[in-house]
Parts: sequence; C-alpha cells; structure tokens
Amino acid sequence: MNPRLVAASLVLNVFLIGAVAGGAGWLIGKSNPGYSLESAGGRLPAADRKIFRQALREVRRESRDVVLDGQAARREAANLLQQPTLDTNALAAALERARNADVTMRTRLEQRIIEFAASGSPEDRQLLADALLRRAGRQLPAKKSP
Repeated sequence: MNPRLVAASLVLNVFLIGAVAGGAGWLIGKSNPGYSLESAGGRLPAADRKIFRQALREVRRESRDVVLDGQAARREAANLLQQPTLDTNALAAALERARNADVTMRTRLEQRIIEFAASGSPEDRQLLADALLRRAGRQLPAKKSP
C-alpha cells in the first residue's frame, strides 16, 4: 500500500477522532454548566433572573473599556511571545495589564452581585450560596425537610 495514502488516512482519522471527542466534551460542558455566582442567576425565579442578568449586562456595558484593554493586553502578550527575542519586561507589563483588567471586571461584577443579594430574598441568597459551595468543591449541605 502507498505510504502517503496510509499517512493521509492516519492524519484524517486522528483529526476526526479529535473532532468527535472535542464535540462530545463541548456538549457535556453545555449540559453541566459551571457553578459560579454568575451561573447561579440561571436558577433564580424568572423575575429575579431577569433583574440579575440585567444588572450583570449593565456592568459589562459600563466596563467595555476595561474589557477591551484586557483583550488588547492579551494580544500584545501573544505578539511579544512570537518575537524572535523575548522582551520579558514588556511581556510582564502586558500580562499585568490583562490581569488588572480581569480583576477590575471581576470586582465590578461581584459588587453588583452583592447589591443584588442585599435586596433579594433569602431563597435567592441560598441559590447564590449553593453556587459558591459548588465552586469551592464542597458538598452542599443536606436540604432540611419541613
């Protein structure tokens, strides 16, 4: 058998197996969303969920410049990594800018979630607490029966 044909068949099979595995992983991830404070909003009652998501959208809209700066910093870092000689100081500065943008964005989102929780019901706060416990990798406390 032609060695080129065998090699091409092998490459194609590896690619197809990778695509199927990646697709399966993506589908599994979609059916089991992460447990963060943001994703906990999807478990809130409809009216509260709408308010929660609107508040988070407002934060993102207000923070557009921070997000864009973080993205620009990551692109700059990637560009620096591709240069023949690495400027470690410039790379460190670009990564610091990206990190600062991430921290600023997370801080703003968390502050808005705190405001939501402060005005929400105990049941809503319990949903948010459950999300934090899952995120921390801890078991949820047993539900109390009435």
